[in-house]
Amino acid sequence: MLGKTTMNPDFRQLADFIDQTFDVKTINIIYDTFDKENRPRLNICFEFAQEKDSFNEKKGNINFDNEKQKIIAGKFKQTLKEQKIVKEKGLFDFLTKSQTEKYKTDNVFVYYSAFEPIARIEANENIPQDKVVQLKKELNNNDIWEISRAFSGVTFFLYTEEQLKRYENSDSRKVWADRYFDLLEPYNEFGYFKRDKFNIFLDSKENFDNNYDGNWYYYYK
Repeated sequence: MLGKTTMNPDFRQLADFIDQTFDVKTINIIYDTFDKENRPRLNICFEFAQEKDSFNEKKGNINFDNEKQKIIAGKFKQTLKEQKIVKEKGLFDFLTKSQTEKYKTDNVFVYYSAFEPIARIEANENIPQDKVVQLKKELNNNDIWEISRAFSGVTFFLYTEEQLKRYENSDSRKVWADRYFDLLEPYNEFGYFKRDKFNIFLDSKENFDNNYDGNWYYYYK
């Protein structure tokens, strides 16, 4: 995304096929092997989460569309053969000791990732904790118990459920979101956070203690 490196040229033809066939923009393809059998796999990388999610079985389902996986795996083998990077195995290849090929193309596992969600998480987590602590002090509001970051979001905890309801649609909430966004902006390298769409979550210590045993692991699990 920063232009410091480029996609492996061996996979450019496959990327073009994926983009044209599924109306997406592939930013990278990563090949490696995994498990005890060294099974080959392809990580198809997109910029946005909605592109990645379009390869699931259906909207809201986290399982991959098996047919799309087969299409991409088959095209992977085909494009490598067309580029003469791998060759069709003949009878004598099985009877003689052959050289190790650059890529395995049988039983390829295809999966997907997206850059934007990772970049958003990284930007949020890069804010130094002391700046978050300082923000809480500067807001100088005794109703705020804690400001807690997790993943790409931030939650302002009030003490009670009654306070939570009171602040839910208040002007204070907008001020808090503005101030937190000011902390976030220097780390918003790719501009994925937009002020007009950015908001904070509100919750209460009362809810945290009563329903999550005061445990952050349970809360964010």
